[in-house]
Amino acid sequence: MSAEGAMQRGGVYAPGLPEGLIRQRAREGVAAVFPPVDTYGRQLHGAGDEELSGPSGFTDDLDLARLVPPVFMPRRLEKLIDLGREPLHEDVDLTTVIGGFHSPLPVYVSAFGSTRVASGDAGIAASRQAGRLGIPMVIGENMVPVGGYRRAEASQSPILARLRAYAQECPPGVGGVVVQQSTEDADSEVWNLVYSDTSVRELRDSGRLGFELKTGQGAKPGLGGMTAVDAEEAARLAGQFAVREILGPDRWLRCATPGTFTEEILRQQVRFMRNNFPRARVWVKFHPGRDVASAATTAWQAGSDAVTVDGAQGGTGWAPRAFLDQVGLPLGECLRRIGRPQGCLLATGRIWEGGRAVRALAMGATAVGLGRAALLAVDEDPEQGLTRLVEALALEARLLVSSVGKYRADALTDEDLWWPGATPTAVSPARTAPIGSPA
Repeated sequence: MSAEGAMQRGGVYAPGLPEGLIRQRAREGVAAVFPPVDTYGRQLHGAGDEELSGPSGFTDDLDLARLVPPVFMPRRLEKLIDLGREPLHEDVDLTTVIGGFHSPLPVYVSAFGSTRVASGDAGIAASRQAGRLGIPMVIGENMVPVGGYRRAEASQSPILARLRAYAQECPPGVGGVVVQQSTEDADSEVWNLVYSDTSVRELRDSGRLGFELKTGQGAKPGLGGMTAVDAEEAARLAGQFAVREILGPDRWLRCATPGTFTEEILRQQVRFMRNNFPRARVWVKFHPGRDVASAATTAWQAGSDAVTVDGAQGGTGWAPRAFLDQVGLPLGECLRRIGRPQGCLLATGRIWEGGRAVRALAMGATAVGLGRAALLAVDEDPEQGLTRLVEALALEARLLVSSVGKYRADALTDEDLWWPGATPTAVSPARTAPIGSPA
């Protein structure tokens, strides 16, 4: 669907993502993993078919890498012996622990923040479906400074509406909600409000509440959150944010501050979180900076339960065009610089299907986040869109992990990947005598 068409019908659109394919998955679920069934036996499908694989758009190392199944698969043999039969892709175990939360899949819903798209019905729909799936969900920054914190059911604030929608749907023992905080959120004491709220007590006491310190974001590294507001909204927010009338008549740019961090400031922030909110998991989110490996190590050593890396070209909010195309490391390069992580590493940025997700897992990520894709899915179908999108991704992930002869997502390593231009690794085959020859 074109941007003009989406705007005319009042829907959400996301330039740069294969929207038609995402919406198809939101409608059809696992059936959309395969080409249309009516083409079976007649059309020969392959790479380069835009109708099926989507436009190429921006690519990074993660897009260029290919999964490369080996010929000899000792782990498949182990699984065969364990099962007493040949293993199938359905035998792949995708359960994992994401930043301290048990999850049936290595997938979570990324932060949406206070953007207009996510703060209304779409955010609630995503929360319900994420809860139903039992996967963790992050609630983004500036929800309280913009929407307030009202506890009454009749007029509850956007952040509480999302928290309660998730909690009502989530099965016991899985999932979790992580609440982000940036500079303006800290001024509003967001974490204190959530941690002490009786309506969130069950999540907190069951170990399914977390807080995420946001140091940056992939869409605009080095900048804070931004939204476009009208004059009335600008006047209301002027006491908490910088607002500038630079977008045209009666259109204001609302800017949040990115915060200032050094290694010591980050360490102290993580320690503060652990000391002041002992029942909450601690996450830290980084933009794709050139020192992301050092930053991740600092967070893990300070006691963070998870580190989130938001690759460039990702994001659900308002951002300058120059940042979307020209600033920050691609996600694949972030993962390459971090190498084998010292703790739970979460990767987000243009994730919507199993291939990119599995390649990120092979590069060391524990789980991947769905941001814009999740919003598109719930816009397509508020009741089942995200559920079907995740089911399709899970099926692809099982097929891909099984193809390399492994049966847990955390068994993947970078040996399962190949990049164009990489120097071939020479492997000398074991010399064995022909059958029947003298020893």
